[in-house]
Amino acid sequence: MLTICYFFILIYPKKNFRENFDKFQWNSDTELLRAWQRGMTGYPIVDAGMRQLRSIGWMHNRVRMIAASFLTKNLLISWQEGAKWFWDNLVDADLANNSASWQWVAGSGADAAPYFRIFNPVIQGEKFDPKGEYVRRWVPELKSLQNNVIHQPWKSFLSNKFNNSINYPQPIVKLDSSRARALAVYKQIKP
Repeated sequence: MLTICYFFILIYPKKNFRENFDKFQWNSDTELLRAWQRGMTGYPIVDAGMRQLRSIGWMHNRVRMIAASFLTKNLLISWQEGAKWFWDNLVDADLANNSASWQWVAGSGADAAPYFRIFNPVIQGEKFDPKGEYVRRWVPELKSLQNNVIHQPWKSFLSNKFNNSINYPQPIVKLDSSRARALAVYKQIKP
């Protein structure tokens, strides 16, 4: 029993459960990490979740998975960075759950999600927040957008009127190319 407690308290929050991830080359771009932490990625569902986390210390599990997938797969930033941020900001933080969940999403944990499972934040937003109510609450600068573009505000960026009236970032990565890059990198270390 003490060995299990030791593992989850001292090792699991820092060490990959799957050793093949020890050689994974994570991105160390602090600007991308800060954009994710501040909810300024240009992807409304991710940004809404991250802003909710900073504001009230909580977010729904679905949004946690979307934000975690975006960080570890689209940005290729270490799950440890995400786990540390969630640990510091969640009011319901639990060391074992936090570490295990981050490793599950990143693919480095026990019984982890397959490396090719990468949540698309646009599709996830359209599926789980079809009217954009969640996004409008936490990303108020997008509240005037119509439902059909609330999860893809760059479609409205084509209008100069939108560009001049709303201060919201362009996406920090392109979903297609960041997904392809993640698949290529993850494929190199798959067991």
